[in-house]
Amino acid sequence: MLKQSIELAKAPNFDAALARTADALGALRRHHADRSLSLLRLPEKRDDLSPILGYARLLNENTTDVVFLGTGGSSLGGQTLAQLAGHAVPALGSLRKPRLHFIDNLDPGTFGAALEQLPLASTRFVAISKSGGTAETLMQIAAVLAALQAAKCNPHDHFIGISEPVKPDKANGLRDLLKPHDVPILDHDPGVGGRFSVLSNVGLLPAAVCGLDIGAIRAGAGAALAPVLDSKKPQDVPAAVGAALSIAIGKPITVMMAYADRLDRFTKWFVQLWAESLGKDGKGTTPIAALGPVDQHSQLQLYIAGPRDKLFTILTVGSAGRGPRIDAALAERAHEPGLGGKTVGDLVAAQGRATAETLAKNGCPVRTIHLDKLDEAALGELLMHFMLETIIAAHLLGVDPFDQPAVEEGKVLAKKYLASS
Repeated sequence: MLKQSIELAKAPNFDAALARTADALGALRRHHADRSLSLLRLPEKRDDLSPILGYARLLNENTTDVVFLGTGGSSLGGQTLAQLAGHAVPALGSLRKPRLHFIDNLDPGTFGAALEQLPLASTRFVAISKSGGTAETLMQIAAVLAALQAAKCNPHDHFIGISEPVKPDKANGLRDLLKPHDVPILDHDPGVGGRFSVLSNVGLLPAAVCGLDIGAIRAGAGAALAPVLDSKKPQDVPAAVGAALSIAIGKPITVMMAYADRLDRFTKWFVQLWAESLGKDGKGTTPIAALGPVDQHSQLQLYIAGPRDKLFTILTVGSAGRGPRIDAALAERAHEPGLGGKTVGDLVAAQGRATAETLAKNGCPVRTIHLDKLDEAALGELLMHFMLETIIAAHLLGVDPFDQPAVEEGKVLAKKYLASS
């Protein structure tokens, strides 16, 4: 279970902000009751798990590599869940089979080299775009189709798509590119935006490919939602407390620092969720992702002795007692006798605690979130917690957490410049 605590000189506006979250919690309950916000129904949804697992088995058959094509929320959620199974974990990620690749940034050198070096005959591709019109993803799909055909590989045997259902008045490039090859396409719930889609097939398909328990992920999300649906008071809803803190503390920067390799992608998922949902009308706070203990050596000096413009969330897991245990004689030889008999996890746990306490002692507002065990249920709870916290914070700021007008403006301009080049 997620455990949250706050260390700060009390923000004068905190109690008022927390009281104001009651309206947001009421709105969430209404959205759940009338099914007008699909995200809130995903934790209880089970009828889509069997198809997701079926496609996951298909993607694993005689496969060396699975490549996920998509950007932003269409990729970060899947990366976050897959990392729990070792994806992109130093040393371990390259050892797992099949190898996973999330090509979420469009770079001509990287993508061209990947298509040249991937064993296409044993590679499967998953193309993800909610709208079906994301330019980066469409270019990736078109390039992969050409490469497969040049290698005399049938795209039908190598592709799966995820996109919203066909709309009679709207083109869907993803579906139109893949339709001639009879590629199976899973319907993306049009009521779930990309950055909120981690609990849908967008995130759960990569998780299932990795062998994770996707039912447990959703059950964990349900645990985070339960206090809202049970009409708990704001002070008893962790997401409401976190949202009130973020707004009342009045800091322009929020730092998410996780002490676990398997939460590195989570911090980046959080950055997009928070930035794109709240950065509107001159409002919002700037999110920064950090990873402990490594970023103690690159960022902590600034955090403690630099500008006091940051709210910190230190995210720890139950690492004490885990990992290799250090031989006492070797610790003596290294001139660190205190390490003797201790595990690697003991040091990581001590560093996470020390960072939070040092920040607090130096007058920096700090929130700690601790997970006793980092598993599917815990990660599902963490993801839903921060989606709820973001939605509630948006209510306090008076912005719509679900749109992204500035991003859409940039997309329009990019297509204009491409057409004129």
